[in-house]
Amino acid sequence: MAIERLFKDEATEEKGGRARMASFIGAMAISDLVKTTLGPKGMDKILQSTGRGRSVTVTNDGATILKSLHIDNPAAKVLVDISKVQDDEVGDGTTSVVVLAGELLREAEKLIMTNIHPMTIIAGYRMAAECARNALLQRTMDNKDDSDKFRSDLMNIARTTLSSKILSQDKEHFAKLAVDAVLRLKGSTNLESIQIIKKAGGSLKDSFLDEGFILDKKIGLGQPKRIENAKILVANTAMDTDKVKIYGARVRVDSMTKVAQIETAEKDKMREKVQKIIGHGINCFVNRQLIYNFPEELFAEAGILAIEHADFDGIERLALVTGGEIASTFDNPESVKLGHCKLIEEIMIGEDKLIHFSGVEMGQACTIVLRGASFHVLDEAERSLHDALCVLSQTVNDTRVLFGGGWPEMVMAKEVDELARKTPGKKSHAIEAFSRALIAIPTTIADNAGLDSAELISQLRAEHHKEGTCAGIDVITGAVGDMQKLGISEAFKVKNAVLLSATEAAEMILRVDEIITCAPRRREDRM
Repeated sequence: MAIERLFKDEATEEKGGRARMASFIGAMAISDLVKTTLGPKGMDKILQSTGRGRSVTVTNDGATILKSLHIDNPAAKVLVDISKVQDDEVGDGTTSVVVLAGELLREAEKLIMTNIHPMTIIAGYRMAAECARNALLQRTMDNKDDSDKFRSDLMNIARTTLSSKILSQDKEHFAKLAVDAVLRLKGSTNLESIQIIKKAGGSLKDSFLDEGFILDKKIGLGQPKRIENAKILVANTAMDTDKVKIYGARVRVDSMTKVAQIETAEKDKMREKVQKIIGHGINCFVNRQLIYNFPEELFAEAGILAIEHADFDGIERLALVTGGEIASTFDNPESVKLGHCKLIEEIMIGEDKLIHFSGVEMGQACTIVLRGASFHVLDEAERSLHDALCVLSQTVNDTRVLFGGGWPEMVMAKEVDELARKTPGKKSHAIEAFSRALIAIPTTIADNAGLDSAELISQLRAEHHKEGTCAGIDVITGAVGDMQKLGISEAFKVKNAVLLSATEAAEMILRVDEIITCAPRRREDRM
């Protein structure tokens, strides 16, 4: 007896070939969406929000584009997730991972059309991914013992990462900024101590690295403008109770003198709090919340620099780099950890005044000040620089380096092709398809640069049959170039993450044979 309807309400299901096809189409559409942003000549996308203010983002960062999309297709969501994880883990390769996963699914679709079972394809893909990873491992370079060569490797990686971003025109300048900032971290991957401040005005070339910490605040009136050997108390406490707050409360008094007494009591309470803070033996007080006029006067009289309304990110980072802790009660001075720095002074950047903390406790702390024509340019410059900083900090930990420009994909494709020839049965078709998917990345790089990809890829393939070749695509001259001479390098960790994430995502989508869409549960009508 056939069951007419299994699911309640508006739930729908798609089975077998239809479900698989829906997954493939969604994933390939997402891959095609970001494909044009890949490589040094990739194009940008404008993302416009339909909310209030209609904010505009101009970017070619795969993770930023995909994060901003509201997607309905479940398979497409898987690709958005791998792009996000790639961004969190290594910071770069967010577009490559989606393009490779999309190409693997495109090849898998052709194989399924020829009646090869998805499990056979998955087994072939797994063998191919393992073979490709081993091919890369045999060809990595590691210069961690030679600091000069390692620095030059880092510069090459930074230049390669930045060449596909908005900073490509000044990549030499920004590569140096990024490498200097990361080497100050001495092997740590915590980028919290590198602060990026954006100030509109000037050109991107005017950006600079400053040793120390810059807080985007002004020094108040009557306060000391320069403090040496500063002892800093970082706090998150209310300093605005010197005025009577009569919002929801009602205070009934029979004369104006009573109001004056209430205000005096409030002032005395505030004076006592300020005395407790001064009792910590500090000469700089930074507060997350507002500081009203009366306490500010008291601090000025005591010769203490009081900074109010510092944003939460700012004070958390300030506490970290000066070695202090954020306090909210001041009864036990011995339990409060103060921050220290050698000098606090006011500086000017463009038209704006900022507060500069130099000689901070955490020696590796630094600030990168970005200048640029507009806020859209600055936002994209920050994203580009953040990618470079992430990749470099990961490379300092895992110092293995590869050549770039499509060289790793061609090396992997050659080894995977040889494995396909040795493998009997239908798996060999899947392994061959994996090799074709890998070649899609250098093909896309060439297509985006307006070059003849078919001609270039055939030349590359011929070059890679020679031993020890460093051939890759040089998009500037539009020909096959020597990646070693051109100094185009990539971190092994980025390529490894791209390969494994894309393969796992493709495998996950290939396993799907049914999509069930559930309707939201309706609320009962309560009378």
